Order: sequence, then C-alpha cells, then structure tokens
Amino acid sequence: MPIAQWSYETLETSVAVLRDYYAPVLVGRDSADIEGAHAAMDQAIAPGFSTGMPISRSGIDLALHDLAGKRLGRSLAGMWGKQAGGPITLSWTVNVKELDEVGPIMDEGKKRGCRNFNIKIAPDPTFDVALAREVRRRAPDSFLWADANGGYDPETALRAAPRLADAGVDVLESPLRPNRVSGYQALKKQSALPILMDEGVVSPIDLEEFIKLGMLDGVSMKPARCGGLASARRQIEVCLEHKLTWLGSGLTDPDISLAAALGLFGAFGLKKPAALNGPQFLSGDVLKRPLRIENGLAYVPEGPGLGVEVDENKVVELMKRSGGDKLLRT
Repeated sequence: MPIAQWSYETLETSVAVLRDYYAPVLVGRDSADIEGAHAAMDQAIAPGFSTGMPISRSGIDLALHDLAGKRLGRSLAGMWGKQAGGPITLSWTVNVKELDEVGPIMDEGKKRGCRNFNIKIAPDPTFDVALAREVRRRAPDSFLWADANGGYDPETALRAAPRLADAGVDVLESPLRPNRVSGYQALKKQSALPILMDEGVVSPIDLEEFIKLGMLDGVSMKPARCGGLASARRQIEVCLEHKLTWLGSGLTDPDISLAAALGLFGAFGLKKPAALNGPQFLSGDVLKRPLRIENGLAYVPEGPGLGVEVDENKVVELMKRSGGDKLLRT
C-alpha cells in the first residue's frame, strides 16, 4: 500500500502516476510482454536511486502476471516452470511501546495458530532487547525476526546487534537506512546476527551491487516494495545464486497482493515463516472467494494467474468507503 509513513509514494501520487504516466505508455502494448511493459514504465518515470514509483508499478505488474496466467491457463508457478508449493507459515507482528502489551498481542497470534513472531524495533536498543527477551520467553521455539525499519544509526546498531542476538533474535532486518553503506559493511563484518536488507533494495541491480559491497547476508522480499513479481522473482534467484538468505515479507498486503506474494513464495519453496501481516491488520476483502488462511498457515491460491477472482462490486464499495472514487475524479 502506498502510505507516506512507509514510502515517498502516497495514494494521491499513485493515482496520478497510474493515470497520467503509466497508462499512456502501456495502452496498446502486448499484455503478455511483461518485460516490455517494465521497460516502457522505466521511460515514463525516471528512476531516483532505483526504480521509480515501485509500489504503484507493482499493481500493474501483478495485473499483467494475472492476465498472462489466465490466458495461458497456468498459475504463477506454472508460468515459471515450478510447483505451486506452500502452504506458507505466517509470522505474527509484535509492534508495541510497552512490554505489558506483548502478552495480549502474542496471545491473539497464538489463537490464530501463529507460533513465530517478528518484532518492530528501534531507536531504543535497551527497550528492543527487553522486548526480544520477552517475546523469546513466551515463544521459546519460535523463529524470532527483528525489523528496525532503518531506525538505528550505525554506532547504535553495532552495539545492539550482539545484545539482540543474546536475547534470542535470529535475524536483523533493516537496522540502518540503505544509504549507510559503511554501516552495513561493519554490521556484516561483525557477524553478530544475519543482516537482511529491505528498504533500499528495489531492483535486482540494487541487490547485486549491495552484495558486491559486502553489505548484507540476505534480503526480506516484498513484491509490492520492489515493483512487482518480475523484480522480486529475479531477486530471489540472485539470493539463491549467491547462497544468501531470503525471507518472505510484505507491506501489510491486502488480498490481491497477498495472493501474489503467496504464489511467489510457494513457487520458490519458502520454508521460514513469512511476515505477511495483512491478515493480522486488515479486515476488508475484494475477492469472490477469500484466501485460505487457517491455523497460522496461508495456502497458495489455486487456479491460473494469481489464483483469485476479484468481486467488482466489492471494489466499488471499498472505493466509496475509502474516498477512492473522489480521488479518481480529481
């Protein structure tokens, strides 16, 4: 979702980009030429450090993959010569300001069958270590994933990483902003925890360059963040080629982008729990049949394309409730 707290993209800019820049260069093109569509979008919106407007672009990418799969009668995995895989084990997000909030949030996750947890940390390493210890105490056998969302400075991150490891954290995601190259290099060299990048890794070129610079041990893969499935798929392949870790994650994906993420992660055989917290925080849906999510597992949708069918009436009602219809008219 294009939310200003996560990205420079917003709902307003996404509408303008899709309507005024991407649509004009895509209308009339062969819908099966997904690579060509991305090339056309590269010409329509100049890149910054990396791919321009990746969250907005991902919507087009997902739609093209869905259309191609439905025309071919193949799932995402089938189009890539792979098995569908899954189900995907889900990780429950613990994002708190006080330690006494941890228990109720984890209990809710456990009620839904989740046994693995990811915590939001930074900028206070003392609180972060206490949080990690509390989550580990309550879930001693879980995969515990700490995500700082770029919230530490390099010196703090270097102090925090060994303490987080001692508290039971298994992997540290985005400890620094992505332009802190030397900081990432120092953290990887320190080797207190596996260091994953997320923000800042948008295109496969970014990932390949960061690997050459010795900045990371892997990547937290979010198709919506990196411009869609074409980029995300290639980045997973790059990780596999370099024997690096990749984990599945998302931007609190609603059901269509969640279906795409499940198809991608299943096709590449993701075994670790995925931080796909859309089902945790979102209640609305726009599908004719909801995704199957049971007992902490998310099942890869069956059928061609993304494996889902959109209910147009639900889309219209959702737009009315959210004010999206007014935004499109501006």
